[in-house]
Amino acid sequence: MAESNIGFEEKIWKAACVLRGNMDASEYKHVVLGLIFLKYLSDSFEERYNELVAEGEGFEEDRDEYTRKGIFFVPENARWSYISKYAHDPIIGKVIDEAMLAIEKSNSRLDGVLPDNNFGRDELDKRRLGEIVDLFTNIPMYERGKDLLGRVYEYCLAQFAAQEGKNAGEFYTPSCIVKLLVEVLKPFNGRVYDPCCGSGGMFVQSTKFIENHQGRIKDISVYGQDANPTTWKLCAMNLAIRGIEADLGKYAADTFFDDRHPQLKADYILANPPFNLSAWGGDKLVNDKRWVYGVPPTGNANFAWLQHMIYHLSPNGRIGMVLANGALSSNTSGEGEIRANIIKADLVEAIVALPSQLFYSTGIPVTLWFLNKNKTEQTKGKVLFIDAREMGEMETRRLKRLTDDEIMQLAWKIETWRHDKDTLVSSDGFLKLYMNYCNELPGDKYEFQDIKGFCKSATLEEIEKENYVLTPGRYVGVAENETDDEPFETKMPRLKNELMAMFDESHNLEENIKKQLEKLSGNK
Repeated sequence: MAESNIGFEEKIWKAACVLRGNMDASEYKHVVLGLIFLKYLSDSFEERYNELVAEGEGFEEDRDEYTRKGIFFVPENARWSYISKYAHDPIIGKVIDEAMLAIEKSNSRLDGVLPDNNFGRDELDKRRLGEIVDLFTNIPMYERGKDLLGRVYEYCLAQFAAQEGKNAGEFYTPSCIVKLLVEVLKPFNGRVYDPCCGSGGMFVQSTKFIENHQGRIKDISVYGQDANPTTWKLCAMNLAIRGIEADLGKYAADTFFDDRHPQLKADYILANPPFNLSAWGGDKLVNDKRWVYGVPPTGNANFAWLQHMIYHLSPNGRIGMVLANGALSSNTSGEGEIRANIIKADLVEAIVALPSQLFYSTGIPVTLWFLNKNKTEQTKGKVLFIDAREMGEMETRRLKRLTDDEIMQLAWKIETWRHDKDTLVSSDGFLKLYMNYCNELPGDKYEFQDIKGFCKSATLEEIEKENYVLTPGRYVGVAENETDDEPFETKMPRLKNELMAMFDESHNLEENIKKQLEKLSGNK
């Protein structure tokens, strides 16, 4: 199957959607992804099995012949050829459950990862389940050297996210945002960590980055954690599909209360923590050693997440994370003081304001924060502000995405700010790489310049004058000769969405204030 066949993912998605008639997206998501994973394991095993049969040495049932090739061993009753025989039998659900259990017993790495008791339950329509098995039988899920299953998995996750709406934020971050984080951090080697890893998108993009830049996946170590048991399993399956070894902890656990990597000092931290999380248990962690820059408020975990990540940074470590815009300027419950202390410590490297409508799960405006424990000489005492709100193109009526060129242009802008011209030019292949991505990037653009309305390198003194507020618009200003040529039919929906997002954020702040007032009243 050709890599360019963009209809491959859609074909599998449409096949899987036969279950939509009687199940919510949040339910059949796990059934579909579990079946996709099972078919992948069987197809990859089958190819190796046939190779061993052709060799004629009788090793086709020897597990070591599979594991040494990075292939999971599939017992006979878990192979698709066996399962498909029962596609139209009422016991098909039981057959699949037994297959999952058999695979887990044969592969310790998958222990506790695969869906359990998902397929045999009464409420799952066995006729429709059998139809999916039939359809998947005729769709190859494995082709050596090509990430077919990775593509399908990511595509299906995105489709489920679109259907589930606000609940989707628990497991999916839009791929364009993840790509931008990875292109800026450039995790070539070292320890990569995500304390709220969801379905593992940050890790997947990190390995893609390494492969695209002729690096080796074995040069990074992956660490993650997630509190949601179902999401934790999704991540484990997502990484297993791509052969990514990861330490996700032995079980799903709350990062604040049960840190599964307490001694970790990571070189790269990439994360999209839950926005404005209120019930995070902060009142029980007031004296926690992670709160170096101030005790985070009990009504909002934004600065708890940020300080947790800083605590886990190595001396040369970098952070790239997504935060709701409120964290840029909030002064309630000590947040302004915490933000000021982090800025004074010269940890903040760059702040990038993103366009609206990028997320399936929320309309709240968000920003990317980049922190660095070891800034370059030319960036010490400074912060780069980028206003990218006008970037992006509409993918659907509701959703926008950053294009690959825009992602690389933003990454290049940050890189020219970090390093002088001589350093960039001497970097082997670096200039050529970015020139290839950015079609309209002329050779003289490897020297950083402020661009009014888009980017500004501000000193800590300038930020202090703004009371340590990090909103990019305060620093980049308004573009010169700006004209409003946006058609009304596109401008009005955009402004409406931005206004609704502001209302959402205002409502969240109002609820937090009410809770704080209630606590104060109760203490009197």
